[in-house]
Amino acid sequence: MTENTQRDMTVVVTGASGRTGSRVAESVRAAGFEVRAASRARGFDWEDPTTWADTLRDADAAYLVYPSDVGAPAATEGVGAFAREAVGLGVRRLVLLSARGEEQAGATEEALKASGADWTVVQASWFSQNFSEGPLVEEVRHGGLTFPAGEVREPFIDVRDIADVVAAVLSSGERYVGRSVEVTGPRLLSFREAVAEISEATGRKLTYTPVPARAYGEALAGFGVPVEEAEFLVEVFEGLLDGRNARVTDGVRQVLGREPRDFAEFVRESAAAWS
Repeated sequence: MTENTQRDMTVVVTGASGRTGSRVAESVRAAGFEVRAASRARGFDWEDPTTWADTLRDADAAYLVYPSDVGAPAATEGVGAFAREAVGLGVRRLVLLSARGEEQAGATEEALKASGADWTVVQASWFSQNFSEGPLVEEVRHGGLTFPAGEVREPFIDVRDIADVVAAVLSSGERYVGRSVEVTGPRLLSFREAVAEISEATGRKLTYTPVPARAYGEALAGFGVPVEEAEFLVEVFEGLLDGRNARVTDGVRQVLGREPRDFAEFVRESAAAWS
């Protein structure tokens, strides 16, 4: 793909105001593409298919991130329908963000593959930024983390590396079409060790309390999370956090030619988030 071809390409970025989408938009622009940001604020809604065509029309590629969980039944239906509409409008190059090791995500990945798209799936490990921007940040701010991860170790990945991988995949012509790329951070950390690194960087005493997934789901329901959603999350956590992901891959290095960012770098740069 030539520089001029890249400059002329328009990439739809769903979830453009979210943790990965905002970074993907930055990386895609830096790679020389035009970005069409897709979010509810800009008239795009995953739950409203009538908003999809205007977002996709005359684009060349799209980055797909489903707003709840890629393994949810609604994600399988939504991603499949969106991908088919994209292909029908001539937007064949689609990159899906999926969850590494999540069995429930397989159906959504298959829905994308069945759409006729020139697809790539980026299967990412647990985001470092879940601690600073996601659902865990308030707990950490208030002194610690209660979570159903036991002492399982995870290769936390910086979402900026995910974004750079997506941009590189789109910049590489046909190289990654029809392929899944598994990306992780460079080392394994338990959630206890991750909280300890945040504690050391911020100078605050933070604790980690492991709980069973079922108890965690009951707590979520008590806080107002719909029962079906809480039960789905219990199922996901019981699978994802059983040790199956306790290994690193060289996916980031293979795509980008460099090592992924370390969790310690993320912690240093994000210390203000836990003030």
